Amino acid sequence: MSARIALIHATRAAIDPVEDAFSEVWPEALHWSLLDEGLTKALDHAGHLIEEISERFIRLANYAADTDIDGMLFTCTAFGPAIEVCQRKFRFPTLKPNEAMFEEGLDRGDTIGLLASHPVTLTILREQLAVLAQERGRNVTIKPLLAKGAWNELCAGHTDCHDQKVIETAKGLEDCDAILLAQFSMAPLTQAVQSNTQAVVVSSPHAAVRKMRGLIEK
Repeated sequence: MSARIALIHATRAAIDPVEDAFSEVWPEALHWSLLDEGLTKALDHAGHLIEEISERFIRLANYAADTDIDGMLFTCTAFGPAIEVCQRKFRFPTLKPNEAMFEEGLDRGDTIGLLASHPVTLTILREQLAVLAQERGRNVTIKPLLAKGAWNELCAGHTDCHDQKVIETAKGLEDCDAILLAQFSMAPLTQAVQSNTQAVVVSSPHAAVRKMRGLIEK
């Protein structure tokens, strides 16, 4: 029987990239999406992850967990602490959006570029990557870089402007061993970013689906 995976989204921009990743990496899996765009809007308004937003996020995950699934994948990077609550609670594999990407990045070298378009996301992910490196006994240099204004362009529906800002910003990470595209919405730009650098470019969705498949099939 095919594995059943719930995908939890706080922005619709993450849906197509992760569905494309499933099609390419694990087409046999059955996956479905649960979206609450209001979470991202509330986070933008608050400026950081407050308890009320975390509780709302966890309620969404609880709903998905009650639908007889084999695994859960979150696609929104700014809700790390709330996701950790879910990971401690659920018995099936429950993945943060970027943990698999971090692992692949650490396998590539000691200088890691972290590229994001959402300011809150960048701060949270830098901390998460640093913790993972420490747990693995790795002394790495993390270079976080924000594609300024790209998130606002994406929210306004100006995809081309968003993409150009991300691609141009990535050029500032050319000296890294790996460049991690921190948000699922950036995954379609992997090849465009890769064409301008010798660093290995890693996107969240494909790394996450590869790890989820390994966990389920194991």
